[in-house]
Amino acid sequence: MIVRRLIGLIALLGMSTAQVSAQAQDPAQETAQESAEESTEGSGPIELGGKIILDLSSMASGGSDQRLRALTNIDLTAEADLAALIGWHGAKAHVHILDNRGARPNDAIGTLQGINNIEVTKAGLRLFKAFVEQELGGGSTLLVGLYDLNSEFYTNAAASLLIAPAFGIGSELASTGPNGPSIFPSSALAARLRVPVLDGKSYVQFAVINARASTMGDDGGVDFSFRDGVLLIGEAGLVSGPVRGSLGSWLYARKREALNEFDAQGLPLRNTAAGAYVVVEADILPTLTGFLRAGISDDHSSPFRGGLQTGVMLTPVIGGRDKSALSLGLNHAWLTGPARGALLASGTDPARGETALELTFADEVIEGVTLQPDVQWIWHAGGIRTARDAIATTLRMSFEF
Repeated sequence: MIVRRLIGLIALLGMSTAQVSAQAQDPAQETAQESAEESTEGSGPIELGGKIILDLSSMASGGSDQRLRALTNIDLTAEADLAALIGWHGAKAHVHILDNRGARPNDAIGTLQGINNIEVTKAGLRLFKAFVEQELGGGSTLLVGLYDLNSEFYTNAAASLLIAPAFGIGSELASTGPNGPSIFPSSALAARLRVPVLDGKSYVQFAVINARASTMGDDGGVDFSFRDGVLLIGEAGLVSGPVRGSLGSWLYARKREALNEFDAQGLPLRNTAAGAYVVVEADILPTLTGFLRAGISDDHSSPFRGGLQTGVMLTPVIGGRDKSALSLGLNHAWLTGPARGALLASGTDPARGETALELTFADEVIEGVTLQPDVQWIWHAGGIRTARDAIATTLRMSFEF
């Protein structure tokens, strides 16, 4: 049913775009044209966007080598007002194409959480998002399609400048599922309901997401089978005021294979994978915002039993340069007992966790072009107690169009 609806929507979008540009139309098409013209007075019925990121990364200290590694991320997005295009009132369609290429900076240090939020295991072109969002009245919306969980859950603005992946979504959730949940760079089919409360000052939202993240561009393409079950997640949050935040919990409906835990026959044990998280950010000064994020997970389905991220963001940093920003963040992840046991069995001395401190600054040097130097200091990389402290440096260049 979902497949047929999405295919039908894509076909309707293509047909409607051609019809809007035609000179002769029937009355129904003229109505759609009138809606499109009204929308054109604003931003138009179809909004296109794009962003290119180029990162140059190198280890300044520690790691296996200090060679320079380059990697890229390209985002192409399109959002369509379906009321203007085809008369589908209160609906919009969103498509996001993602391309990632280049080296893997984490190869030089081998952290468990990663050091760069555009690094991928497998380079390639992917259909990252493709969904329809329908207004239900009172500000409530229902979304169906390929969806990025971290676009709305377990996220906060004050941590968004930092490039370590843990500041995007806690590692204790990011490392779950058959191949990771529906987050960058691979999404999954989902349905999400969001309801505002208290006149829009707060919200509650829920999502049901295919447990196997796989989309066009991944091996096997979009997974329609749902053979691995679903991920259930809910969150409530406060979005206005000097103190904001959210509280969420998640659960895999089907029991997952435990990591490094086996029964008497040598088969992996199966356990319920579940966890919870809290995110808080507060305005300390008019230009300074602090944040604290913490999450916990069961001790069986992930290498991490919990994670913590905290930091501050100052913006603007330079007078007269409104887009200048400085951010300092600390992240830590605690390892589960089975994960530490696996490290011990491999002959390494396991630490209780992995920690990193990050400092970054960004400024738009000319319109649409941003430069962002970044430095990270990592302790116990790979969860190894004897691992040498490492310093990773990155220069990020972003081009928006």
